[in-house]
Amino acid sequence: MTRRPPLLAIAHGSQDPRHAETIERLATAVRRIRPDLTVETAYLDHCAPSIGQVVDRLAATGHAEVVAVPLLLTAAYHAKTDIPAQLRAVRQRHPQLVVRYARPLGPDPLLVAALERRLREAGVWPGEPSTTVVLASAGSSDPEATAALARLARDWQERGWRDVLLAYASASPPTVAQAVTTARRHGARHVAVASYFLAPGFLPDRIVAGARQADVVTEVLGPAPEVAKLVARRYADALAAAWTRRSA
Repeated sequence: MTRRPPLLAIAHGSQDPRHAETIERLATAVRRIRPDLTVETAYLDHCAPSIGQVVDRLAATGHAEVVAVPLLLTAAYHAKTDIPAQLRAVRQRHPQLVVRYARPLGPDPLLVAALERRLREAGVWPGEPSTTVVLASAGSSDPEATAALARLARDWQERGWRDVLLAYASASPPTVAQAVTTARRHGARHVAVASYFLAPGFLPDRIVAGARQADVVTEVLGPAPEVAKLVARRYADALAAAWTRRSA
């Protein structure tokens, strides 16, 4: 039987050890969903192993194909430039190896479900008329990524929230503190900050520090079941797209 291509989950990386620990927990959750797959993790920066190290090892053990899934919540610079550049370097070393590149995780309804899971865990439920949610992400200078976050906030609000405001840890305003102030000014008695990050690190900590005037700050998405399911889906979609191209 032909081996299924390994799933290479590529995360950003951080000097904070909690980051890699959380990503590895997410990889474990994906393995539970897809026990038929080899699931490997690699990091763009700060953490080991690198993308090149993992792909070199997979090629050396006889794999002919790899599916790279970027563990990124927006299609911004890292997804469009950094990871593709490293994958191109890998292909030059292993011209016989087929490397499929899947879509980033976001945006996707499963991520909204994961955000709501984290809010419920913090005691916040949709439809509470006095509660505003601040959707707090890393931020990006990429207009496509920024527009996708704005659509996410609008679509999420329609699921029954009083209001969903955007805030960013970097790149552009508003900050979380500014968004919380705006929510209060618009009459919100309770403000919940939803952390739109996969793993802890410098920027998620900045979100927490800026949310002192909020009532609730959720945990990062981490190994939420919805996120693990989405990683597996991105892998399957990349293979299905490749099959469609071969059959055309």
